[in-house]
Amino acid sequence: MKITAIETLRTEEFANVIWVRVHTDAGLIGLGETFYGAGAVESHIHDTLAIRLLGRDPLRIEAIHRDMLNLPMAQSSTGVEYRAASAVDIALWDLFGKVCGQPVHQMLGGLCRDKQRIYNTCAGYRYVRSTNIKPVSNWNAGDAGGPYEDLDGFMNRADAVAESLLESGITAMKIWPFDPHAQETEGTYITAAQLKTATQPFEKIRKAVGDKMEIMVEFHSLWNLPTAKKIAKALEPYNPTWYEDPIRMNSPQALAEYARSTDVWVCASETLGSRYPYKDMLDRDATHVVMVDICWTGGLTEARKIASMAETYHRPFAPHDCIGPVGFAAAVHCSFSQPNTLIQESVRAFYTGWYKELVTVVPTMKDGYVLPMEGPGLGTDLLPAVFERSDLTVRKSAL
Repeated sequence: MKITAIETLRTEEFANVIWVRVHTDAGLIGLGETFYGAGAVESHIHDTLAIRLLGRDPLRIEAIHRDMLNLPMAQSSTGVEYRAASAVDIALWDLFGKVCGQPVHQMLGGLCRDKQRIYNTCAGYRYVRSTNIKPVSNWNAGDAGGPYEDLDGFMNRADAVAESLLESGITAMKIWPFDPHAQETEGTYITAAQLKTATQPFEKIRKAVGDKMEIMVEFHSLWNLPTAKKIAKALEPYNPTWYEDPIRMNSPQALAEYARSTDVWVCASETLGSRYPYKDMLDRDATHVVMVDICWTGGLTEARKIASMAETYHRPFAPHDCIGPVGFAAAVHCSFSQPNTLIQESVRAFYTGWYKELVTVVPTMKDGYVLPMEGPGLGTDLLPAVFERSDLTVRKSAL
């Protein structure tokens, strides 16, 4: 079997998402995805990677993965090169599963559990759906598209959101009420009034549901170290589960200082590309929970290596998902295949909303858990309607 064509698809409406379809002479097609900078990823795939992929055996996943990243500009980041390679890598694992007639989680070693606990990231229906990733300005918080407009909810009615989640069996939620204040001060300081405003959602949650709900705090790498430490201390009375990306993830030493300053776990980071910066963080005792975005850090091939490395440091693994539907499916497969997975991120506004506009199958959620995907490969595909969209851009490189 050999790769005969590489096809990319992107739309104007879902401008952050790009899909990759790897065609073979056996008639099988593997589906992959990455998120953000879709046009740049498209160019890199066709202008740089295609010549390295066409004619290759798609089942030589490790060798292809190495060759895609053995480039002078692909240096352990979540830049275009890593995002493009991630999408292709996911497609190759999808192909591998289809060739063998097995789900991707089986190809990765099989199920480690029958169900996987999830938490809900409290985004809204249009959060990062069709705009560039930019804190606050892309929230579209008032643009409700259904019953789970959780971003506006956690900012204004966090108690009601927590109660709603518990009713569906979900016992953990992630919020980011500090982001507007980071925009106001450029992350250099926080006033007493800002601190009081940003802690109100935590007060509402604890008053309404007590400790029944775990709270993860996302900081989007917006703060400097002294201010991040100040915020961490202010939140400790609310017993958060973890602090995620409090500062830019480019200094293991600074993050280690932050980790030593609080008893709350530090979670890092979907912004890291490849296993090498994770090792730097782990060697410094800078992170407690290892989070990976399958679509950004090198695909499933790299993610399973990062998870395995985290296990050698006795750290839990927690795949990221606040991106597209194919990436979510890949993350779920990865979660089930790794023994040290703590919890899987999910966004109910996404998997009950716009994901269903794009793919045939979304993972099944039940009582606060996600269930294993069924069927060969990823177990999902693009809906036929995607190929008929008037705003679709398709590019193909072929033998």
